[in-house]
Amino acid sequence: MKILLTTTSFQDTPGKHHDLLNGAGFEVVRARGPLSEAQMLDILAKQGPFDGLLNGDDQLNAKVIDAFLPHMKVIAKYGIGLDSIDVQHATMRRVPVLFTPGVNETAVAEHAIGLMIAVAKHFWFHASSVKKGKWSRQTGRELWSKTLGIVGSGRIAREVVKRCSAFDMKILAYGNYWEPDFLQKYNVTRVTELPALFAQADVISLHTNLNEKTRGMINKHSLAGMKDGVMIVNTARGALVVEQDIVDACKSGKIHGYGSDVLEYEPVRTPHVFETVDNIIITPHVGSRTYESVQRQGLRAAANLVNFLNGNPDYIQANTF
Repeated sequence: MKILLTTTSFQDTPGKHHDLLNGAGFEVVRARGPLSEAQMLDILAKQGPFDGLLNGDDQLNAKVIDAFLPHMKVIAKYGIGLDSIDVQHATMRRVPVLFTPGVNETAVAEHAIGLMIAVAKHFWFHASSVKKGKWSRQTGRELWSKTLGIVGSGRIAREVVKRCSAFDMKILAYGNYWEPDFLQKYNVTRVTELPALFAQADVISLHTNLNEKTRGMINKHSLAGMKDGVMIVNTARGALVVEQDIVDACKSGKIHGYGSDVLEYEPVRTPHVFETVDNIIITPHVGSRTYESVQRQGLRAAANLVNFLNGNPDYIQANTF
């Protein structure tokens, strides 16, 4: 069988996930994602067909899925976010979409808190100033006792809550479901309307899925209802915010700073509106890219793929037929 492997963190990080995939006896074609529709179709034409994909955030729309059929048997996503895959079309074509929940929440939660601190203390401005031989300084803010608004109720959001409780932050939470015992344990107040959370939060941390309802949820209109000087952190999906509106708010002082691990289009397309704004800090979608997390995620993704193709029922499927 032939596999197309595109996720770079899987490829670049040593660990047992390589042994599992290499030991399966498959022919593995390697590419450096995330790949566009045109790049996916080009690889298929030159090196296909493929029995399975082990992919990151490559563009797997209906056209790509149809092109890889009928030979393709499975899509094994390295990660949990499925917005780059047309899951509805894959389901209609009876292509299983596998994914890896429960393996990266620690790494991403730590990254989110790192971005909070970096934004609050102007890390980018200060670090870049010293690197240029200057000693420029700005006054930052503390996280202690601030109100944190969490948008999304998944594993990563819960891990952020656990850690931010150590800062004695007042925590507001918005999401589809929060366990009552968890809310009580960490003294979290559940909010049922986003505008109410936006109006009260000093820090907003985004951990929700990207869909038509949430796309562009942080925009000039929602920003207008937030506190002056609010800090926003995004370790979910770049398109949850309207990037130009973020720039305008950061320049005007409405936002103290924006810290994000994601962009609407990845990798970054230059020139980018964020490039020259000192109170915007962007990392290249590396929140889950730790040695520990990559091995957990890589092992789960590789096991999903290998087990499915070998008829072993130990795999995690996101769609149902």
